[in-house]
Amino acid sequence: MSRFKGKSRIRPLVRALTAYVPGEQPKIRGLVKLNTNENPYPPSPKVLAAIKAAVDGRLRRYPNPTADALRGKLAKLHHCRPDNIIVGNGSDELLALATRAFVEPGETVQFFNPSYSLYPVLAEIHGARVNAVPLAKEFGLPTAPDLRRNGAWDFSAPLTFVTTPSAPSGRGYGTAELEELCRAQNGVVILDEAYVDFARENAMALALKYPHVIVSRTFSKAYSLCFQRVGYFVGDAELIAALQKLRDSYNVNGLGQVGALATLADLPYYRKNFQRIIAARQRLSEGLRALGFGVLPSETNFIFVRPPKIPAEAWLEKLRERRILVRWFRAPETRDFLRITVGTEAQVRALLKAARQIARM
Repeated sequence: MSRFKGKSRIRPLVRALTAYVPGEQPKIRGLVKLNTNENPYPPSPKVLAAIKAAVDGRLRRYPNPTADALRGKLAKLHHCRPDNIIVGNGSDELLALATRAFVEPGETVQFFNPSYSLYPVLAEIHGARVNAVPLAKEFGLPTAPDLRRNGAWDFSAPLTFVTTPSAPSGRGYGTAELEELCRAQNGVVILDEAYVDFARENAMALALKYPHVIVSRTFSKAYSLCFQRVGYFVGDAELIAALQKLRDSYNVNGLGQVGALATLADLPYYRKNFQRIIAARQRLSEGLRALGFGVLPSETNFIFVRPPKIPAEAWLEKLRERRILVRWFRAPETRDFLRITVGTEAQVRALLKAARQIARM
Protein backbone atom coordinates (compact mmCIF):
# COMPACT_ATOMS: atom_id res chain seq x y z
CA MET A 1 0.00 0.00 0.00
CA SER A 2 1.27 3.46 -0.88
CA ARG A 3 2.48 5.46 2.09
CA PHE A 4 0.71 8.45 0.52
CA LYS A 5 -2.77 6.91 0.59
CA GLY A 6 -5.07 9.40 2.25
CA LYS A 7 -2.19 11.85 2.82
CA SER A 8 -0.94 14.91 1.04
CA ARG A 9 2.28 14.48 -0.89
CA ILE A 10 3.26 18.03 0.09
CA ARG A 11 5.28 18.68 3.24
CA PRO A 12 3.25 20.25 6.07
CA LEU A 13 5.71 23.15 6.19
CA VAL A 14 5.02 23.94 2.53
CA ARG A 15 1.25 23.52 2.89
CA ALA A 16 1.25 26.10 5.69
CA LEU A 17 3.55 28.53 3.89
CA THR A 18 2.32 31.93 2.77
CA ALA A 19 4.26 32.71 -0.41
CA TYR A 20 5.92 36.03 -1.15
CA VAL A 21 3.65 38.34 -3.15
CA PRO A 22 5.59 40.45 -5.68
CA GLY A 23 4.35 43.77 -6.94
CA GLU A 24 1.77 43.58 -9.69
CA GLN A 25 3.08 43.51 -13.25
CA PRO A 26 -0.05 44.63 -15.13
CA LYS A 27 -0.79 43.85 -18.75
CA ILE A 28 -3.05 46.90 -19.14
CA ARG A 29 -1.51 49.29 -21.62
CA GLY A 30 -1.08 52.93 -20.75
CA LEU A 31 -0.83 52.58 -16.99
CA VAL A 32 1.52 54.89 -15.13
CA LYS A 33 3.34 52.12 -13.25
CA LEU A 34 4.65 53.37 -9.91
CA ASN A 35 4.32 50.24 -7.79
CA THR A 36 7.53 48.19 -8.03
CA ASN A 37 10.36 50.75 -7.64
CA GLU A 38 11.81 50.19 -11.07
CA ASN A 39 14.13 52.87 -12.45
CA PRO A 40 12.03 54.95 -14.88
CA TYR A 41 15.00 55.44 -17.20
CA PRO A 42 16.41 52.79 -19.54
CA PRO A 43 19.85 51.22 -19.24
CA SER A 44 22.77 53.05 -20.76
CA PRO A 45 22.87 52.80 -24.58
CA LYS A 46 26.27 51.16 -24.12
CA VAL A 47 24.67 48.46 -21.97
CA LEU A 48 21.95 47.80 -24.53
CA ALA A 49 24.57 47.59 -27.28
CA ALA A 50 26.71 45.15 -25.25
CA ILE A 51 23.75 42.85 -24.55
CA LYS A 52 22.61 42.90 -28.19
CA ALA A 53 26.15 42.14 -29.38
CA ALA A 54 26.26 39.13 -27.04
CA VAL A 55 23.19 37.54 -28.67
CA ASP A 56 25.27 35.28 -30.87
CA GLY A 57 26.75 31.79 -30.86
CA ARG A 58 27.57 32.13 -27.15
CA LEU A 59 23.92 31.41 -26.33
CA ARG A 60 24.56 27.67 -26.81
CA ARG A 61 27.28 27.65 -24.16
CA TYR A 62 27.18 27.86 -20.39
CA PRO A 63 28.09 31.20 -18.79
CA ASN A 64 31.05 31.64 -16.49
CA PRO A 65 29.88 29.73 -13.40
CA THR A 66 31.27 32.15 -10.82
CA ALA A 67 30.92 35.40 -12.81
CA ASP A 68 34.67 35.94 -12.49
CA ALA A 69 34.94 39.01 -14.74
CA LEU A 70 32.07 40.72 -12.98
CA ARG A 71 33.43 39.87 -9.52
CA GLY A 72 36.78 41.32 -10.57
CA LYS A 73 35.21 44.62 -11.66
CA LEU A 74 33.11 44.80 -8.51
CA ALA A 75 36.18 44.11 -6.37
CA LYS A 76 37.94 47.12 -7.93
CA LEU A 77 34.84 49.28 -7.39
CA HIS A 78 34.60 48.37 -3.70
CA HIS A 79 38.34 48.12 -2.98
CA CYS A 80 38.32 44.48 -1.95
CA ARG A 81 39.23 41.06 -3.40
CA PRO A 82 37.09 38.95 -5.74
CA ASP A 83 36.79 36.31 -3.01
CA ASN A 84 34.89 38.92 -0.96
CA ILE A 85 32.12 38.87 -3.57
CA ILE A 86 29.45 36.44 -4.74
CA VAL A 87 27.08 37.24 -7.62
CA GLY A 88 23.55 35.89 -7.63
CA ASN A 89 20.40 35.56 -9.69
CA GLY A 90 19.21 38.81 -8.17
CA SER A 91 19.97 39.59 -4.55
CA ASP A 92 16.90 37.51 -3.62
CA GLU A 93 18.77 34.30 -4.47
CA LEU A 94 21.63 35.33 -2.20
CA LEU A 95 19.29 36.18 0.68
CA ALA A 96 17.86 32.67 0.36
CA LEU A 97 21.34 31.11 0.26
CA ALA A 98 22.28 33.02 3.41
CA THR A 99 19.31 31.54 5.24
CA ARG A 100 20.45 28.04 4.27
CA ALA A 101 24.14 28.68 4.97
CA PHE A 102 23.97 30.38 8.36
CA VAL A 103 20.79 29.13 10.05
CA GLU A 104 19.86 25.67 11.27
CA PRO A 105 16.16 24.79 10.98
CA GLY A 106 14.54 25.88 14.21
CA GLU A 107 17.03 28.70 14.79
CA THR A 108 16.20 32.39 14.43
CA VAL A 109 16.07 34.65 11.39
CA GLN A 110 15.62 38.21 12.61
CA PHE A 111 14.61 41.50 11.04
CA PHE A 112 12.76 44.70 11.79
CA ASN A 113 9.09 45.20 11.10
CA PRO A 114 8.06 46.48 8.65
CA SER A 115 10.77 45.57 6.15
CA TYR A 116 11.20 43.48 3.01
CA SER A 117 8.35 40.97 3.04
CA LEU A 118 10.54 38.24 1.53
CA TYR A 119 12.49 37.77 4.79
CA PRO A 120 9.82 35.86 6.73
CA VAL A 121 9.08 33.72 3.69
CA LEU A 122 12.74 32.67 3.43
CA ALA A 123 12.78 31.83 7.14
CA GLU A 124 9.61 29.78 6.96
CA ILE A 125 10.76 27.89 3.86
CA HIS A 126 13.82 26.85 5.84
CA GLY A 127 11.85 25.92 8.96
CA ALA A 128 13.50 28.71 10.95
CA ARG A 129 11.98 30.80 13.71
CA VAL A 130 10.95 34.33 12.71
CA ASN A 131 11.75 37.22 15.04
CA ALA A 132 10.22 40.43 13.66
CA VAL A 133 10.88 43.38 15.97
CA PRO A 134 9.13 46.75 15.51
CA LEU A 135 11.10 49.70 14.25
CA ALA A 136 11.22 52.88 16.32
CA LYS A 137 8.93 55.88 15.82
CA GLU A 138 8.46 56.91 12.18
CA PHE A 139 10.24 53.70 11.13
CA GLY A 140 13.55 54.76 12.67
CA LEU A 141 16.28 52.28 13.61
CA PRO A 142 16.26 51.39 17.34
CA THR A 143 19.56 51.72 19.15
CA ALA A 144 21.27 48.68 20.63
CA PRO A 145 20.56 49.90 24.23
CA ASP A 146 16.87 50.37 23.34
CA LEU A 147 16.74 46.85 21.90
CA ARG A 148 18.32 45.46 25.07
CA ARG A 149 15.75 47.23 27.23
CA ASN A 150 12.92 46.02 25.03
CA GLY A 151 14.04 42.41 25.33
CA ALA A 152 12.52 41.20 22.05
CA TRP A 153 15.70 41.50 20.00
CA ASP A 154 18.01 38.47 19.88
CA PHE A 155 21.66 39.55 19.85
CA SER A 156 22.69 35.92 19.31
CA ALA A 157 20.41 35.28 16.31
CA PRO A 158 22.35 33.38 13.62
CA LEU A 159 21.06 35.73 10.89
CA THR A 160 19.76 39.29 10.98
CA PHE A 161 18.47 41.23 7.95
CA VAL A 162 18.48 45.04 7.99
CA THR A 163 17.07 46.94 5.01
CA THR A 164 19.02 50.17 4.69
CA PRO A 165 17.62 52.46 3.42
CA SER A 166 14.47 50.94 4.81
CA ALA A 167 11.66 49.46 2.78
CA PRO A 168 8.81 50.16 2.56
CA SER A 169 9.28 53.42 4.46
CA GLY A 170 12.27 54.81 2.49
CA ARG A 171 13.90 55.92 5.74
CA GLY A 172 17.68 56.30 5.56
CA TYR A 173 19.96 55.03 8.33
CA GLY A 174 23.38 56.45 9.15
CA THR A 175 26.50 54.30 9.00
CA ALA A 176 27.29 55.04 12.65
CA GLU A 177 23.94 53.73 13.90
CA LEU A 178 24.23 50.65 11.69
CA GLU A 179 27.73 50.00 13.00
CA GLU A 180 26.48 50.19 16.59
CA LEU A 181 23.92 47.49 15.82
CA CYS A 182 26.40 45.30 13.91
CA ARG A 183 28.98 45.46 16.71
CA ALA A 184 26.38 44.30 19.23
CA GLN A 185 25.29 41.35 17.09
CA ASN A 186 26.95 37.92 17.36
CA GLY A 187 25.48 36.23 14.29
CA VAL A 188 25.67 37.22 10.63
CA VAL A 189 24.18 40.61 9.76
CA ILE A 190 23.11 41.33 6.19
CA LEU A 191 22.72 45.02 5.37
CA ASP A 192 20.34 45.00 2.42
CA GLU A 193 21.28 48.08 0.40
CA ALA A 194 18.98 47.63 -2.61
CA TYR A 195 18.22 51.37 -2.69
CA VAL A 196 21.51 52.80 -1.46
CA ASP A 197 22.35 54.71 -4.66
CA PHE A 198 19.57 57.18 -3.77
CA ALA A 199 20.82 57.68 -0.19
CA ARG A 200 23.30 60.02 1.50
CA GLU A 201 25.39 57.24 3.07
CA ASN A 202 26.26 53.60 2.50
CA ALA A 203 27.61 50.93 4.81
CA MET A 204 29.94 49.06 2.46
CA ALA A 205 32.91 49.75 4.76
CA LEU A 206 31.23 47.69 7.49
CA ALA A 207 31.26 44.56 5.31
CA LEU A 208 35.02 44.91 4.91
CA LYS A 209 35.63 45.79 8.57
CA TYR A 210 33.61 43.12 10.41
CA PRO A 211 33.83 39.37 9.66
CA HIS A 212 30.12 38.81 10.38
CA VAL A 213 28.69 41.64 8.23
CA ILE A 214 27.58 41.31 4.60
CA VAL A 215 26.32 44.09 2.35
CA SER A 216 23.77 43.17 -0.31
CA ARG A 217 23.52 45.13 -3.56
CA THR A 218 21.54 44.75 -6.77
CA PHE A 219 21.66 45.95 -10.37
CA SER A 220 17.84 46.09 -10.45
CA LYS A 221 16.66 49.23 -8.71
CA ALA A 222 19.26 51.86 -9.57
CA TYR A 223 20.82 50.30 -12.67
CA SER A 224 17.71 49.45 -14.72
CA LEU A 225 18.46 45.71 -15.02
CA CYS A 226 15.46 44.16 -13.22
CA PHE A 227 14.86 41.98 -16.29
CA GLN A 228 18.33 40.43 -16.08
CA ARG A 229 18.31 39.52 -12.34
CA VAL A 230 21.82 40.31 -11.10
CA GLY A 231 22.68 40.98 -7.46
CA TYR A 232 25.75 40.51 -5.28
CA PHE A 233 27.03 40.24 -1.72
CA VAL A 234 30.23 41.75 -0.34
CA GLY A 235 31.64 40.27 2.86
CA ASP A 236 34.24 38.19 4.63
CA ALA A 237 35.84 35.59 2.34
CA GLU A 238 34.91 32.72 4.67
CA LEU A 239 31.21 33.65 4.58
CA ILE A 240 31.29 34.17 0.82
CA ALA A 241 32.96 30.77 0.31
CA ALA A 242 30.17 29.11 2.28
CA LEU A 243 27.57 30.72 0.04
CA GLN A 244 29.49 29.63 -3.08
CA LYS A 245 29.05 26.01 -1.99
CA LEU A 246 25.25 26.33 -2.06
CA ARG A 247 24.54 28.31 -5.20
CA ASP A 248 23.37 26.69 -8.42
CA SER A 249 26.16 25.73 -10.82
CA TYR A 250 25.38 28.46 -13.37
CA ASN A 251 23.22 30.75 -11.30
CA VAL A 252 23.76 34.02 -13.20
CA ASN A 253 22.84 34.04 -16.88
CA GLY A 254 25.43 35.13 -19.41
CA LEU A 255 23.52 38.12 -20.76
CA GLY A 256 23.04 39.33 -17.21
CA GLN A 257 26.79 39.17 -16.63
CA VAL A 258 27.41 41.08 -19.87
CA GLY A 259 24.85 43.72 -18.92
CA ALA A 260 26.25 44.20 -15.43
CA LEU A 261 29.82 44.50 -16.72
CA ALA A 262 28.75 47.11 -19.28
CA THR A 263 26.88 48.97 -16.52
CA LEU A 264 30.04 49.26 -14.44
CA ALA A 265 31.82 50.69 -17.49
CA ASP A 266 29.32 53.56 -17.78
CA LEU A 267 28.61 54.64 -14.20
CA PRO A 268 28.43 58.40 -15.03
CA TYR A 269 25.28 57.74 -17.07
CA TYR A 270 23.58 56.16 -14.06
CA ARG A 271 24.78 58.73 -11.54
CA LYS A 272 23.17 61.44 -13.65
CA ASN A 273 19.89 59.51 -13.51
CA PHE A 274 20.18 59.10 -9.73
CA GLN A 275 20.25 62.89 -9.41
CA ARG A 276 17.24 63.22 -11.71
CA ILE A 277 15.29 60.77 -9.56
CA ILE A 278 16.31 62.46 -6.31
CA ALA A 279 15.18 65.84 -7.70
CA ALA A 280 11.88 64.34 -8.87
CA ARG A 281 11.45 62.73 -5.43
CA GLN A 282 11.69 66.18 -3.86
CA ARG A 283 9.14 67.70 -6.25
CA LEU A 284 6.74 64.79 -5.77
CA SER A 285 7.04 65.03 -1.98
CA GLU A 286 6.42 68.77 -1.98
CA GLY A 287 3.45 68.44 -4.31
CA LEU A 288 1.78 65.78 -2.19
CA ARG A 289 2.43 67.66 1.07
CA ALA A 290 0.62 70.66 -0.46
CA LEU A 291 -2.42 68.39 -0.92
CA GLY A 292 -2.42 67.30 2.71
CA PHE A 293 -0.41 64.08 2.43
CA GLY A 294 1.93 63.09 5.22
CA VAL A 295 5.20 62.33 3.42
CA LEU A 296 7.99 60.54 5.25
CA PRO A 297 11.59 61.56 4.46
CA SER A 298 12.99 59.21 1.81
CA GLU A 299 16.46 58.14 0.72
CA THR A 300 15.19 55.71 -1.90
CA ASN A 301 13.57 55.91 -5.34
CA PHE A 302 10.12 55.82 -3.73
CA ILE A 303 8.18 57.70 -1.08
CA PHE A 304 5.92 56.44 1.69
CA VAL A 305 2.90 58.67 2.22
CA ARG A 306 -0.18 58.88 4.45
CA PRO A 307 -3.05 60.14 2.24
CA PRO A 308 -5.64 62.63 3.48
CA LYS A 309 -9.43 62.35 3.92
CA ILE A 310 -10.02 58.73 2.91
CA PRO A 311 -8.18 55.44 3.68
CA ALA A 312 -5.03 54.57 1.77
CA GLU A 313 -6.67 51.52 0.20
CA ALA A 314 -9.40 53.77 -1.25
CA TRP A 315 -6.72 56.07 -2.66
CA LEU A 316 -5.10 53.01 -4.26
CA GLU A 317 -8.33 52.21 -6.10
CA LYS A 318 -9.10 55.80 -7.10
CA LEU A 319 -5.62 56.22 -8.52
CA ARG A 320 -5.99 52.97 -10.43
CA GLU A 321 -9.27 54.25 -11.90
CA ARG A 322 -7.13 57.05 -13.30
CA ARG A 323 -4.64 54.52 -14.70
CA ILE A 324 -1.97 55.10 -12.05
CA LEU A 325 -0.66 52.08 -10.16
CA VAL A 326 0.96 52.46 -6.71
CA ARG A 327 1.53 49.95 -3.86
CA TRP A 328 -0.49 49.39 -0.69
CA PHE A 329 0.39 46.92 2.09
CA ARG A 330 -2.35 45.43 4.24
CA ALA A 331 -0.33 44.92 7.46
CA PRO A 332 -1.37 47.04 10.49
CA GLU A 333 1.95 48.91 10.50
CA THR A 334 1.61 49.99 6.87
CA ARG A 335 -2.08 50.00 5.96
CA ASP A 336 -2.41 53.78 6.42
CA PHE A 337 0.28 54.45 3.79
CA LEU A 338 0.89 54.21 0.06
CA ARG A 339 4.30 53.47 -1.43
CA ILE A 340 4.86 55.46 -4.60
CA THR A 341 7.79 54.92 -6.95
CA VAL A 342 9.45 58.09 -8.20
CA GLY A 343 8.92 58.13 -11.94
CA THR A 344 9.86 60.45 -14.77
CA GLU A 345 8.87 64.11 -14.68
CA ALA A 346 5.84 63.30 -16.84
CA GLN A 347 4.80 60.50 -14.49
CA VAL A 348 5.20 62.76 -11.45
CA ARG A 349 2.97 65.36 -13.10
CA ALA A 350 0.37 62.70 -13.94
CA LEU A 351 0.30 61.43 -10.36
CA LEU A 352 -0.02 64.93 -8.88
CA LYS A 353 -2.82 65.79 -11.32
CA ALA A 354 -4.73 62.65 -10.32
CA ALA A 355 -4.11 63.31 -6.62
CA ARG A 356 -5.50 66.85 -6.96
CA GLN A 357 -8.64 65.49 -8.60
CA ILE A 358 -9.17 62.93 -5.85
CA ALA A 359 -8.45 65.43 -3.05
CA ARG A 360 -11.20 67.73 -4.39
CA MET A 361 -13.84 64.97 -4.28
